[in-house]
Amino acid sequence: MLQDKMGRKFHYLRLSITDVCNFKCTYCLPDGYQCDTPRDFLSTAEIGNLVSTFAKLGTSKIRITGGEPALRKDLPQIIKLCREQAGITDVALTTNGFNLERNIAKWVKAGLTSLNVSIDSLDPNMFNAITGHDKLKSILAGLDKAQQLGLKKIKINAVLMRQYNGNDVQTYIDWLKDKPYTLRFIELMQTGDNLQFFKQNHISGTDIKQSLLQQAWSPVIRDKSAGPAEEFYHPDYQGRVGLIMPYSKDFCATCNRLRISALGKLHLCLFSEAGIDIRQYLQDEQQQPELMQLLQSYLGDKAPSHYLQQGITGGTQHLAMLGG
Repeated sequence: MLQDKMGRKFHYLRLSITDVCNFKCTYCLPDGYQCDTPRDFLSTAEIGNLVSTFAKLGTSKIRITGGEPALRKDLPQIIKLCREQAGITDVALTTNGFNLERNIAKWVKAGLTSLNVSIDSLDPNMFNAITGHDKLKSILAGLDKAQQLGLKKIKINAVLMRQYNGNDVQTYIDWLKDKPYTLRFIELMQTGDNLQFFKQNHISGTDIKQSLLQQAWSPVIRDKSAGPAEEFYHPDYQGRVGLIMPYSKDFCATCNRLRISALGKLHLCLFSEAGIDIRQYLQDEQQQPELMQLLQSYLGDKAPSHYLQQGITGGTQHLAMLGG
């Protein structure tokens, strides 16, 4: 089992398969994708060796991220090879949903078990203003289709921004009355290129948490492979509410996830200074023992916490680099 010096165990791998994104979200890529890195992304063979190695070290959950992972035409094959790996019980996908309605059936057939879709507003005009795309209607239809296909774990991500959707919290919660989704409110995070935007738009999730508790929402007990959200349920609502609050006290205490970039670099934290290049060890299965040993040793360098509270964002210039 992968474990660091603080005793945290890592059941969960976030795997980026591209850093390309076709949206222009105000908080991430307001000027669009700039193509400032090599586009020699991990091959399916390299991904297979990577997932096999992590599975042997106790990883049970793989989240496929981007950029926008659905831009890769071989996404169904990647989902399938992850799902077929012994020990992997949960294969999740985080997407902006641009082709969700068209492709969700292929992904579910390939073995997808969990789906996260970014919807930063339920108002079509505001959604367009935030993302640069008039796709909300199609995305919502894709969610309905995912539900009809029997996908049980469907989550909606909404990054809270004071000047955009800051007053829409109750609208989202009302929407969950008859929707069996988990809606996660995500605190806007400072990155290397968004300091001014962050100062103008950051909203703390603490007040939302207190409001939920006052309205008889109850905390959900976390699973060992659960992500960073604090989740809440209410007997009168089909859906759940989650809060991702990276600026809260002890946020990193339950960290259970590592990250691999689309170029094969291990990131011990979303906000680490730089990735560790492990791609050379992904070329064939015979290198697995060496890679397993290296991964164990690298975890000895994992810091107890990020330093976002001090405004230190490490090497993360924008969230599309590693899929958040």
